[in-house]
Amino acid sequence: MSNMMNRTHNSTNPYQRDFKRVLCVCSAGLLRSPTAAWVLGQEPFNYNTRACGIEPDYALIPIDEVLVSWAQEIVTMNWDMTNRIFEEYPKFTKEIVSLDILDNYPYRDPELIRLITKHYTESLERRKAKAIGVTS
Repeated sequence: MSNMMNRTHNSTNPYQRDFKRVLCVCSAGLLRSPTAAWVLGQEPFNYNTRACGIEPDYALIPIDEVLVSWAQEIVTMNWDMTNRIFEEYPKFTKEIVSLDILDNYPYRDPELIRLITKHYTESLERRKAKAIGVTS
């Protein structure tokens, strides 16, 4: 079995259970997205998370088709990344959330953690309001 086939098969492993699978994406996958994955993997979210980078020349773990197909939701750090994902993976039809967070924070910086939590929670509230037909 090829490496890509193994990874695709592993991405559907039933032992992941029913935890929401969230892929967090930043430029290199070193600071913001691993921090977002850590935040969203904790209470109150408890998601199954992964982090990667969108810039292939810098990313420790570059975004690819297997990671995108594994995810039930993708969280990006800005709209440019969101647009690139839609362009590069046009078959991806799940939700993408952009947190609009600049690339000027160290890994697990308290302000970065606060912004991720705040922006993600606000996006959840907007999505819930939209689902029940409330407009702001």
